[in-house]
Amino acid sequence: MTGDRQQNTPGAGWEYVHIAIDDHSRVAFGTLYPNETGWSACYALLDAMRYYRRLGVRFARVLTDNGACYKSKAFQRLCRRLGLTHKRTRPYTPRTNGKAERFIQTALREWAYARSYESSEQRRQHLPAWLHQYNWHRPHASLDYCSPVHRLGLSVNNLVGLHT
Repeated sequence: MTGDRQQNTPGAGWEYVHIAIDDHSRVAFGTLYPNETGWSACYALLDAMRYYRRLGVRFARVLTDNGACYKSKAFQRLCRRLGLTHKRTRPYTPRTNGKAERFIQTALREWAYARSYESSEQRRQHLPAWLHQYNWHRPHASLDYCSPVHRLGLSVNNLVGLHT
């Protein structure tokens, strides 16, 4: 997740978390990929869109940092094909993407490094449960101490299979 990538040992905890945050609700999505290529960014975007569509979230824009994977031709083509406007943050200005940066801090503290995992696979398996807790049950000060899903108008007691 972090560290000296010069000493990288393939498959030994060196995974890349692609995250998405809905600007209105703060509902978060995250997925792990073994690399940070343009194709991984494309697959992560498609995964995120599937997740958000299940919640009734519609898309118009995507805001990313200036990572090479988000500047790739594959990612640019996908955004155009999906009809999304792709904006990038200003270089060396993380506050431009403050909600995502804050979420990353929380995810590192409460999920990635909150406990000692036996393996990267175990950490990967724990991500969906942590995201569920974050989105459906964790109160957010910026949302008047409601959960992000509450901001979408969904109930934690819904019957449509979203809250599983």
